[in-house]
Amino acid sequence: MDERITQRLDAHLASQGLRRTKQRDVIVEAAFASDDHFKAEELLDKARRIDSTVSRATVYRTLTLLVECGLLREVDLGRDQTYYDPNFLDKPQHNHLICLDCDRVVEFEDDHTALLHDCITRRLGFQPSMKSMRIEAHCDEFLRLGTCKYRDAKPAAAN
Repeated sequence: MDERITQRLDAHLASQGLRRTKQRDVIVEAAFASDDHFKAEELLDKARRIDSTVSRATVYRTLTLLVECGLLREVDLGRDQTYYDPNFLDKPQHNHLICLDCDRVVEFEDDHTALLHDCITRRLGFQPSMKSMRIEAHCDEFLRLGTCKYRDAKPAAAN
């Protein structure tokens, strides 16, 4: 695991008078095992694959701590659920393209969108502190063929 993650988390826990626990460590390991966005229940499943004793309450409390100390970002992907972005530390200004057909989330960075965000906020009299963009779209493959490899793969991945 990235040393920056443990250092930032340790500093935050100490400032809150909290300690590292085995369950918290397992949850952090599960959260940062990939760059994929996840829901709290998905994190619980990942953590329980590592240690079956991890509790739901500890997952939710740890998620709050990780967001508070800036290691995770809550992301609105337009699905009436809170998603968490573990890729925030390395890429704090990335954007999301969401396929309305297969729910695939594609992260992207673009200097033009960063410039556009800056121009818009400054023109309106604001100083940007955080920027993000969410684009919802239909993938070309689905529009052309009526199906796509990501949508077809989704049920198989759920098993």
